[in-house]
Amino acid sequence: MSLFVGLSLAEIGLWIIYISIPILILYITYLILTKAFRYMGFSSVEAIVIVFVSFLFRFNIYVFGVNISNIYLFSYNNWIVGINMGGAIIPIILSIYLFFKKKIDWKKLLVGISLVSIITYLITMPDPSKGIVAKVPFAFIPAIAASVISVIFLYKDFKKAAPFAYISGTIGVLIGADVFHLYELLSHPINTQINAVIGGANVFDMVFITGIIAVVVDGIILFRQRIKQGIE
Repeated sequence: MSLFVGLSLAEIGLWIIYISIPILILYITYLILTKAFRYMGFSSVEAIVIVFVSFLFRFNIYVFGVNISNIYLFSYNNWIVGINMGGAIIPIILSIYLFFKKKIDWKKLLVGISLVSIITYLITMPDPSKGIVAKVPFAFIPAIAASVISVIFLYKDFKKAAPFAYISGTIGVLIGADVFHLYELLSHPINTQINAVIGGANVFDMVFITGIIAVVVDGIILFRQRIKQGIE
């Protein structure tokens, strides 16, 4: 208690509040993340591992001198194009896994991904200094769109709705933001070498947030359906 020596009760109370708020925020974030991944069929432990590993690759990790966070693809003029492990490869692997495990209708999924891709393309823009960017609150539109589309297609088969929302949201954002805008970004003339990473920088956050929000909103919309079936 030496930390609080000489402080009044009011000051001690403020310190406790300051310490408690970050802990509370982290706990709420943990609940949201684990709930979202449980909707998709993962356990809480698997959810934490996926989130931890994904965010670990936000940083440049080198193994034997090779950057495994941003994998090199090709070069164009002074642009060095790569793909981010946490912001692109892991979401793609998860999407493929969920697609086969949940046996999702590929025709419906193709429509969902296409619609989210178009929406994402319209709200994002290439910025040579930052990458692909989107203004708030427009950045949240793809997540809402993915949720609504999943509910429309899978209201009666709601167990597949959350995986559908995640796949259409994450893949749709990757295609609409990075793939559709890649040529525009590379068309900007630059004098020094700059990295253009698919799923990197701002799109990393957008992909992750879109996937989680899409699943959570999906779960809220289909809450009554889940209660009827006795599913949390």
